Amino acid sequence: MDAAVSVKDVAARAGVSLGTVSNVLNRPERVSATTRERVEAAIRELGFVRNESARQLRAGRSRTVAYLVLDASNPFFTDVARGVEEVARDERWAVFLCNSDDDPGRETDYVDLLLEQRVRGVLVTPVDGADRGFPLLRSRGIPVVLVDRSAGPGWCSVSVDDVEGGYLAVTHLVESGHRRIGYVGGPPGVQQVQDRLAGARKALDEAGLGSAGGDALVLLQTAALNIAEGRRAGERLAGLPAARRPTAAFCANDLLALGLLQELTRQGLNIPGDVAIVGYDDIEFAAAATVPLTSVRQPRHQLGRTAAELLRAEAEEPPEEHAHRQVEFAPELVVRQSTTRR
Repeated sequence: MDAAVSVKDVAARAGVSLGTVSNVLNRPERVSATTRERVEAAIRELGFVRNESARQLRAGRSRTVAYLVLDASNPFFTDVARGVEEVARDERWAVFLCNSDDDPGRETDYVDLLLEQRVRGVLVTPVDGADRGFPLLRSRGIPVVLVDRSAGPGWCSVSVDDVEGGYLAVTHLVESGHRRIGYVGGPPGVQQVQDRLAGARKALDEAGLGSAGGDALVLLQTAALNIAEGRRAGERLAGLPAARRPTAAFCANDLLALGLLQELTRQGLNIPGDVAIVGYDDIEFAAAATVPLTSVRQPRHQLGRTAAELLRAEAEEPPEEHAHRQVEFAPELVVRQSTTRR
């Protein structure tokens, strides 16, 4: 197949005008069946492929959208991306997946690249908020939807009630008899980490365990939200004297919980006999762990679908008519063997 085959070549092979070929490609109902078949035969014979990018640039309407994720190694974002892709497929959009890797510099670089690419819209889980480059995208007419982040009235966003999620997790542990609970999460500047901790404290306060200033909550701060940091937290927890060691741990995400589970098991502690564990996100690996993990489920797939639907609406509606929406989903606790003896 000759990559340089043009519309002019197709027209010459079919014996028709350039306008007729254009109509067959874009408005086939305007062309008689006989002529359309002749042009389509020429397209097949020559191996012609239309230059969709050039056509989109001429029309000023790209069919590429971008999803800028915080950490592509976290299956949570992969599941969200699958929901985005479903809507994109229906719209015949291409999805450009970008990974900031929780790095502000990389995030800024991607914003510049997306401006150059003139994408149709951007879905983003920001590194630390919506104020670095994203207003610039919008000023150039590129819609932006925040994913897994709450936002003010001037932005579209999809998020989960993380305070409620933390409350569900720690209420479950308290009701299971635990009176000293570790919270594994960080960095503290991440909003979800703060919100899930606030929910944990709320549950302890309601149970009368005096989380403020008391020892019912043991903070095990991490530098990131990954398995390696979960293992490091496990080393610290296992190294505490038995009298001060939490009998349960609530982790800010499942990757931390899986790392914690691995290390505590390596240290000879029984899960949940010595330490019960609750994670957050309910990624697929949570149920497949050696000790299936109790976790706070986020509707990951629905987060992606809803975010893409909000982006579609903002891209298609006139700015003066578009009403920004902030959609918040409710979390759900899924109880498994990491918190219940069998």
